Amino acid sequence: MIKEKIRIMIADDHKMVRETWKLLLQLQDSFEIVGECVNGAEAIEMSQVLKPDIILMDINMAPVNGFEATRKIIEVAPEIKIIGLSVNNLAAYARNMLRSGAKGYVTKHSSPEEMIDAIHEVIKGGTYICKEIKDKMKEDNDHSS
Repeated sequence: MIKEKIRIMIADDHKMVRETWKLLLQLQDSFEIVGECVNGAEAIEMSQVLKPDIILMDINMAPVNGFEATRKIIEVAPEIKIIGLSVNNLAAYARNMLRSGAKGYVTKHSSPEEMIDAIHEVIKGGTYICKEIKDKMKEDNDHSS
């Protein structure tokens, strides 16, 4: 029995980031990169055409940022799973992305293995927060106690 590949779209305004994730993820037999876009507006439009299973969504893009693009995509296509992607490692950004409808958050400091784990967890219906952000959230909770 042939298992269907997980269809992934990458939304990031930096070409090097898109190309790197694309190269790394294509090494996985279970992944297929179906598209790339350079901003949130393009991500909204392309998500309706390509209908990916997963979108890796940079949070800091213009003119439409990742938070707004996530909300709009989830509004019309709740079956699409979005993983927030950012160089920013503040827990507040991860929380905001999850509130926007994302099912995961991975910093650009994370390893390729962590992104692969995130994709598998999110596609199964779970939520994934990278270790770096989990540690920050724990620190925040420890300081507020």
